[in-house]
Amino acid sequence: MRLFLAALILIVGTIPAGAQWLDRKTPGIPRTPDGKPNLTAPAPRGPDGKPDLTGVWDGSEVVARPEPANLQPWVMELARKHQQDYYKMRPYYQCRPSGPEAERYGSWSRILQTPAAIAILNDDLTYRVIFTDGRELEANAAPSWMGYSVGHWDGDTLVIESNGFNDKTWVSRYGVSHTASLRVTERYRRADFGHLQVEVTYTDPTAYLKPWGFTANMALAADTEMLEQICELSSDRWTGSLSDASTQAVSVPPDVLARYVGVYTGIYAGKKRTYEVSLSGGKLIATLAGPPIEGGLGAIGLEDGATRTLVPLSQTVFEGLGLGYRFMVNGKGEATDLVVVHISGDYTFARQR
Repeated sequence: MRLFLAALILIVGTIPAGAQWLDRKTPGIPRTPDGKPNLTAPAPRGPDGKPDLTGVWDGSEVVARPEPANLQPWVMELARKHQQDYYKMRPYYQCRPSGPEAERYGSWSRILQTPAAIAILNDDLTYRVIFTDGRELEANAAPSWMGYSVGHWDGDTLVIESNGFNDKTWVSRYGVSHTASLRVTERYRRADFGHLQVEVTYTDPTAYLKPWGFTANMALAADTEMLEQICELSSDRWTGSLSDASTQAVSVPPDVLARYVGVYTGIYAGKKRTYEVSLSGGKLIATLAGPPIEGGLGAIGLEDGATRTLVPLSQTVFEGLGLGYRFMVNGKGEATDLVVVHISGDYTFARQR
């Protein structure tokens, strides 16, 4: 999670007031009569008449879920292995560049546009340069973490073609890999002043049976600045796996497990989430209704509903694919809340029925 406001609160007490830029407005942007940025004003245009994408953009949550049937068998098998290891080989968790990973589009970035090139600066201090001077994409580009990109305009849409990615990155946080043959096509559309839509397509015949992709939406972050997001502790020290958790399971009476069956609703990352807990074959099953959270979906993180078996570590605490699940009970032993333990904190889901 990007703790932008928390970071600002932290620096308030450590940086002189004149250096905080908290009262500095973004110059040259349209505003409503009350002084607020007019995000629905027409998109700005450059000297060539094309939309100018320059600005600081904040992406909304991205979930990239290819159809399992569209993945080559080796990609499926590797995704299962990554899930068993709690995705600790994800480049982001190892303090390495995320490259073409879909979730990159859900972060902060700054776009700087010139007639010959466009630079995209990410909050994790990685960057991309997209050449728009008419050059062709090299057929055999040297492998790199962020790849190589060229762009051209199709009307008011910026079309970016990228290749030259090494095979160390993923295209989805759910462990979906690719090869050095990966080609990424992006279509950027700035519908108005404050909104940017990006259509992303992944093509890699050695990994996917057909191209697949997703759409990301970004909002202009006016009157603010982008803070750096630094990875300082990698996943190298992570231990254990999903199979290890199963060996640590304790026995919980079926009548106790039955008390936890129900529907639990709460807020995660500012959005409403609902867990449906059921009992099947003597085991608790938690199904996430709605967009998934960290940890993946189903068998390999790709199905429509995030379903996971809960492994009991005690009568009230369970393990489920790298997340902790703690049931809060009243004096009668009835479950009142489900607390999901995430690396970013505990999230409480109240029982509805």
